[in-house]
Amino acid sequence: MKYFPKYFFYFSFLIASICIVLSGCRKSGLIIPPSHSLGSSLNSNAAERFPQFSHDGRFLVFTSDRRGERMIALYDFQKQRLISLPGVNQPGNLQDQPDVSADGRFLVYVSEHQGKPDIFLYDRQTVQLQNLTQDLGGEVRHPSISGNGRFVAFETNRSGQWDIVVYDRGLK
Repeated sequence: MKYFPKYFFYFSFLIASICIVLSGCRKSGLIIPPSHSLGSSLNSNAAERFPQFSHDGRFLVFTSDRRGERMIALYDFQKQRLISLPGVNQPGNLQDQPDVSADGRFLVYVSEHQGKPDIFLYDRQTVQLQNLTQDLGGEVRHPSISGNGRFVAFETNRSGQWDIVVYDRGLK
């Protein structure tokens, strides 16, 4: 009986250590798909940045340097592949800072299609590309699109400081 407190301490320490180790092994909730060189995977061996989810989490728009130039990519989690975006990624132009509407139909992003940074809206359904800031002086950055695709907010420095502008596409 005189050894009980001594062994009890060691036994308690052992049980506590096992509990700590086992609790540290729980899944963290991170989902990190493996990288691939090219193709239709989410990650590549190049840099991927600026991820933005659609409202329901089905689509993820982001930028990727996987073709040697910054491009816009749209990943469909339901189909587990990249979605083609004809007309969006122009060779020799930087595409950056994308956002996606709630249903994944509309994308907005910054690009230098016409020699200066502008905000572009892409409609996946009609495969139409529209420059929203073609006649706007100053620089633009960080576009954001409303869930229904009607409003596009972005920053501009046309007044000498960074301000927010909201573009209303109207009811379509």
